[in-house]
Amino acid sequence: MAQPLLEVHDLHTVFSTKNGNVKAVDGVSFEINPGETLGIVGESGSGKSVTALSVMRLQRPGKILSGEVLFQGRDLTKVSEGEMREIRGQDIAMIFQDPMTSMNPVFRTGWQVAEPVRLHHGIDKAKAMAVAVSMLGKVGIPTPETRARDYPHQFSGGMRQRAMIAMGLTTTPKVLIADEPTTALDVTIQAQILDLLRNVNRDFGTATILITHNLGVVAGMCERVMVMYAGRVVESGPTVDVFAHPKHPYTWSLLRSIPRLDAERHEPLKPIAGLPPDLIDLPSGCAFHPRCQFKVERCTRDTPVLNRVGETQLAACWVTQAGVELKGA
Repeated sequence: MAQPLLEVHDLHTVFSTKNGNVKAVDGVSFEINPGETLGIVGESGSGKSVTALSVMRLQRPGKILSGEVLFQGRDLTKVSEGEMREIRGQDIAMIFQDPMTSMNPVFRTGWQVAEPVRLHHGIDKAKAMAVAVSMLGKVGIPTPETRARDYPHQFSGGMRQRAMIAMGLTTTPKVLIADEPTTALDVTIQAQILDLLRNVNRDFGTATILITHNLGVVAGMCERVMVMYAGRVVESGPTVDVFAHPKHPYTWSLLRSIPRLDAERHEPLKPIAGLPPDLIDLPSGCAFHPRCQFKVERCTRDTPVLNRVGETQLAACWVTQAGVELKGA
């Protein structure tokens, strides 16, 4: 087996508030290999984006309390800020979630897309701009030579999202973190962007971490999937196995809440009852137990740990670790 490109071990990130510490990332561990695509899914507030920001050391005002983020064997939680700036954009790039606020309004779009390759590859402005124009064209922006001279406010939301994706790809990073990269895009452009990410994955061996709510995108893009809830990983494994045979009631519930074209009967969607928990004051035992229809008495008392369930999957659930099969997802 090849050495993982990125390894995260028992990562804890908190945000201090007047009411207490928000445990946004609570003991998350995962790894990703060169050329692999890992999907991270879960409801809003489950800790997906903060996990990615912690890898980049951009979680401020949050604080990494403990854990390791090993990139090619080097712990990024211990390197200096200057060393981290060399890694960001060059070795690990991130496509941020909100394109409307992620670009500087006073600089032209092409200049911003060209900045990473100019800074990290040491090429002059003209060559960097040529790279930026080429990448803007690849992500589906028409007449990129002209649009590169426009300011972000002259772009639609979808075009800003594509410009953000172009910015993340200009340096062909070793690890690409894509946080909801297709949210603001129509389905045609979404397909183009996903094809582009696949090509980067294949041609350059880039490891991609795809954060999304769209389980269909995960099914089509990712070899492995990690399901998060309340700042913790509740299930992980090969995408095919997790989607076919979910081992955690939360994963089971997510799959039941989306429409299916292959269903024999079209029935109303089944939303997950209740709301995600308060991360300052988590319930005792399993954080999902107040919303879980499979819970047993132990779920309300003891916090489950991530253990192997079946041949390929890991799940943090007392019910499935006892051998109960979740059916009907």
